[in-house]
Amino acid sequence: MGNPFDLSGKVAVVTGANTGIGQAIALALAEAGADIACVGRTPAEDTVAQARALGRRAEIVSADLSTIQPVQRVVDETLEKLGGLDILVNNAGIIRRADAVDFTEEDWDAVVDTNLKSVFFLAQAAGRHMIAQGGGKIINIASMLTFQGGIRVPSYTASKAGIGGLTKLLANEWAKHGVQVNAIAPGYIATNNTAALQADTARNNAILDRIPAARWGDPADLGGAAVFLASRASDYVQGHILAVDGGWLAR
Repeated sequence: MGNPFDLSGKVAVVTGANTGIGQAIALALAEAGADIACVGRTPAEDTVAQARALGRRAEIVSADLSTIQPVQRVVDETLEKLGGLDILVNNAGIIRRADAVDFTEEDWDAVVDTNLKSVFFLAQAAGRHMIAQGGGKIINIASMLTFQGGIRVPSYTASKAGIGGLTKLLANEWAKHGVQVNAIAPGYIATNNTAALQADTARNNAILDRIPAARWGDPADLGGAAVFLASRASDYVQGHILAVDGGWLAR
């Protein structure tokens, strides 16, 4: 059977692959053998260079996922440039912060359109290809707010709660086609999206006090979970939301 975590010969699309969690996951998949299509509105030149240094093929696919307009092109361009599509990691996302009583429709729509609507329609476009070829892996990036409410991030919370439900829905429909759909729920990871929390001394201390691992996560901490869910090692895992959180939910 060989190494069940080996991704040699597979092609992975990773959205938001230019930095942070997306970059870390893209490089973990590349280290496991996958070729990478780095999707986003900011060209992931550094990620591509690092993946190629590992001996993988890697290409930039430019796309602004604040709308669904480019989703089919992402699939088509990946197939054209890399000759396949076996793994989709829906990582791209944004966050807007304000008290619920002051939250604007603009901030609601911007977050939900990017974090939930585009995720579904990109999964749909990739899923059609995967079903036709007899299988594939889709990994959505959820959040601690898939399980909890949070504060001052109503649209982000709604979008990530939606990711949890969407992951299960797609798993229910596509398991019979050999397509595994799962999610990773990062805990408090040190990225640009959490910079405001890290800079707030009171919030930072409260967060650290609850994490049994006693530290913020590093984007690289998510690599192993991504490789597992992208590989045949997870062929009987469906609709699961895997928390990588240093024990946050256990506390």
